[in-house]
Amino acid sequence: MLMENTLPILLSRLDFAWITSMHILWTPLTIGVSWILFGLEVAWLRSGDERWYRLNRFFEKIFIINFGAGVATGVTMEMAFGILYGPFSQAVGPFFGNILGFETITAFMYEAGFIGLMVFGWNKVGKGMHLFSTFNVAIASSLSAYWILVANSWMQTPDGVVLKDGLFQVTNWWSAIFNANADWGFPHMWMATMILGFFVLAGTSAWFILKNRHADLFVKMLKPAILALLIATPIQIWLGDSLGVDVAHSEPTSLAAMEGHYHTYLPNGQVNSAWNLITIPNAANNASVFSIKIPYVLSLLETHTLNGVVSGLDQFPANDRPDVWVPFYSFRVMVAIGFFLFFMALWGTMLILRGQMTVKGLRKRPWFLRAMVFSAFLPYLAIWTGWWTREVGRQPWVVYNLMRTYEGTSHMGIGQEIVWFLGYGVFELTVWAGAWYFFSRVIRKGPDLESPLPGAPEQSADQEHAGGGLAKPTFAKPTFGKTH
Repeated sequence: MLMENTLPILLSRLDFAWITSMHILWTPLTIGVSWILFGLEVAWLRSGDERWYRLNRFFEKIFIINFGAGVATGVTMEMAFGILYGPFSQAVGPFFGNILGFETITAFMYEAGFIGLMVFGWNKVGKGMHLFSTFNVAIASSLSAYWILVANSWMQTPDGVVLKDGLFQVTNWWSAIFNANADWGFPHMWMATMILGFFVLAGTSAWFILKNRHADLFVKMLKPAILALLIATPIQIWLGDSLGVDVAHSEPTSLAAMEGHYHTYLPNGQVNSAWNLITIPNAANNASVFSIKIPYVLSLLETHTLNGVVSGLDQFPANDRPDVWVPFYSFRVMVAIGFFLFFMALWGTMLILRGQMTVKGLRKRPWFLRAMVFSAFLPYLAIWTGWWTREVGRQPWVVYNLMRTYEGTSHMGIGQEIVWFLGYGVFELTVWAGAWYFFSRVIRKGPDLESPLPGAPEQSADQEHAGGGLAKPTFAKPTFGKTH
């Protein structure tokens, strides 16, 4: 029998952490960009402005590559559940089996029915039908995220089940699906996908402007992306704060680890309401050897009162406490990135209000463009660190307060664990390298500005020859309905 805190358990956790961290590189962008593609298509159909169509088709290529990488790494993760966490997979089958089945029906099968039309349906179906397909791909992507977050949130706040005969048997589906953590966990994650999507598109646009390639076209994309981020980033900060308050009530050990909060009360009996900016935990994980504190801030954040009680790790048995290092610092990296991204949105909005969001104006401000390119990578790091905070903060439980991680781990030796770790590592890095190879090709080639718009008459070979080359056709304003 496996024992807690042994090398095979650590290797299983590291292996699955690697798999999920690589998978989560792709799926959030798929969700965010799917909605942006829908918005770009609506803008083109409503305004008739060809530039929205060109931007749509360019970023659609990035979406397709990203989607393929997400599918490949998602299959790997499904395999890893059974291989690395067999006892857990068996125990949660009555709940997870249905939830993942819901995802298959309402997301995978649903999405599969429309993604082909979205990608290959240009000039083959009517404009209205194509827009409808894009909308359904976006809905299906969000539904997939919803069911995954329901399953993971249930691991944080398990409800509506009883553990009987080694199985989590569902007694109340409503309570299990709409568990406490899912109420704030899904909106927080979904908003992260939108912020990631807009920053990737904004960063890509800034790179093209910085390189003076199709600058007029990409300024067109940069403006609405920044305005959308001005709305999304403060909403995300509020959602994160609300989720933190919920975690303080439903997973107090996780919250205490996130805040490096060891002692509920000070030696004089007063409530310990200070917030740790920096802390260094001791080896026993029962106190800090060094910390920089700000008085009252922790109570203000978690109870919205000056001296509200926030449970410290000293309120729980030592073997029920998560390690502090990872959740404490990953949480702070996520928060710092969130506020920096809000600052970038403010900076860009200021340039828009001053009339400087033009090619000429931006060329005088290369540091803004460089900062925007850099910012395109930060939401990835924020999602990574947020996920690490969530998962490591739940330890030593795989299902909070009901099943410990070592109880859900497959009984494999160290050699087997290493083989699986190396195998998964090679596969994930191959997918990553392949995706970036195709991304770089798309970026180097740039947007297609020459192909006819859907519904536009194509020039014949004789016309091209007579004109001495391919002339750029003019197009009427597109309308909804089937193209003849």
